[in-house]
Amino acid sequence: MKIHTSFLLLLVLLSFSGCSEQKKGTYVEALFYKDGNPVIIQIVDGKIGRIKYRAPVSVDPGIYVAPGLFDIQVNGYMGVDFSDQDLTIEQMQEATKALWKEGVTSYLPTLITRDRERLEKSFSILAESLDDPVIGASIPGFHLEGPYISPVQGYRGAHPEKYIRLPDWNEFSAFQEAAHNGIRLITVAPEMEGAIPFIRQCVESGVVVSLGHHNGTPEIIEQAVEAGASLSTHLGNGCANEIDRHHNPLWPQLANDSLSISIISDGSHLTREEVHTFYKVKGADRTILVSDALSFAGLPPGEYEKDGMTYLLTPDVVKFPSENVLAGAAMPISRCVGNIMKFTGCSLREAIRMASTNPARLMGLDNLGEIRPGKRADLVLFTLENGEMVIQTTIVAGKVVYSKN
Repeated sequence: MKIHTSFLLLLVLLSFSGCSEQKKGTYVEALFYKDGNPVIIQIVDGKIGRIKYRAPVSVDPGIYVAPGLFDIQVNGYMGVDFSDQDLTIEQMQEATKALWKEGVTSYLPTLITRDRERLEKSFSILAESLDDPVIGASIPGFHLEGPYISPVQGYRGAHPEKYIRLPDWNEFSAFQEAAHNGIRLITVAPEMEGAIPFIRQCVESGVVVSLGHHNGTPEIIEQAVEAGASLSTHLGNGCANEIDRHHNPLWPQLANDSLSISIISDGSHLTREEVHTFYKVKGADRTILVSDALSFAGLPPGEYEKDGMTYLLTPDVVKFPSENVLAGAAMPISRCVGNIMKFTGCSLREAIRMASTNPARLMGLDNLGEIRPGKRADLVLFTLENGEMVIQTTIVAGKVVYSKN
């Protein structure tokens, strides 16, 4: 039975349920993102089965298959704010379905600095999504960005200063309980009093720790890494506009081989030259693409009011005009994939690694981020048009959740 036969057999999904065991399952045919050769991927019970190369066709189909994109920093999307105290599971489904259209098969809903009561309530609401039958497979956990970050203007970015505080393990444990142990990533400023033992406790509990919105010295950063920190959150952002050219938090994080970095390659948060330089230092294995998308992402450009603050949405970025800083991004991670290829000259294979394989490995999710037998069948089929990904089909756990046609 043909499920989808668009593009003149350029993409074929064939279901053979009821046939022999050898032919059982669903088959996806497209160009492999790793080398551009035609490949047939078998999907059985939501997992990848056999992978077989086929003879090249006379007409280049131009449709690639890759592991689904994994965005570890998403604050909201299409008007849905994950920190909204009235957030519903229906809104979470709406935002997730919009992200599926962008090829995102997994993501970490992200909460930023707020008071304790609000964060606890937000995590209790988000926790409902973990087991939701519609979107639960796409939400492996959450990212807490703050509130234990630098209160200094520039470094704190759009985080409200009045809610920034010192690391508190008891408070974080309460957040984790409200989240049903779903907090998998936390961003911390390592120079804050008590941050180093806090980082160690987080890592021992299984939470990945990232350094961000900070002005840590080389010595402090080294201590944080020794305590278990393994990532730098959106490096080059959450950083003062004017810094000492020698003594600043960028160089020690770039120099430390134990730290991976996440970057926002939207062309606004970082210049082309910054992205290229960071990539040259860290390489494709230690770079992770994130969107840092705010709830305004996907909405018409203009000014928006939220929590008593004014935000300016442009087609590519969200600004916080009152402090002359960027508040977040408006560009989905799929566009960041195309940008990093333009900015660095890296291959499609390397760009996908940074947007899929690396974040899955960072989070310890061995069943995601690669197209290999036994892995969960999270796949995205796409064309490349003017160097940008155009999503055609998104598959989560073997199920087609979005199809352009």
